[in-house]
Amino acid sequence: MRTACFLLAIGLFLIVAPVRAGEADVVAAKARRSGDGSWRFDVTVRHADTGWEHYADKWEVLAPDGTLLGERVLLHPHVEEQPFTRSLAGVAIPPDVTRVRIRAHDSLHAYGGRELTLELR
Repeated sequence: MRTACFLLAIGLFLIVAPVRAGEADVVAAKARRSGDGSWRFDVTVRHADTGWEHYADKWEVLAPDGTLLGERVLLHPHVEEQPFTRSLAGVAIPPDVTRVRIRAHDSLHAYGGRELTLELR
């Protein structure tokens, strides 16, 4: 009986543990215009990555109307590096777009964490 309870407890932990990591939050971002007119974004994401089963797997730059302008795919979990910053260069921003929204995505919850809005100057 004790073994069955222990195994049940372990099974429940393995099911619930990835959910506790929550959603991926964008905690900081900078944008810089390059000489060719494109933009470089440095984005800091915080997520309690637990490994390959639940990790922040990308972040996006969106126009105010929701149009995807750029995407940085994150190829591995960052369990020991939190928060972490990654960059994306060469993002084309239409001249009439003066601010962008940046959101992160994780492999379990998709979107829903904290987003940031940046004014482009």
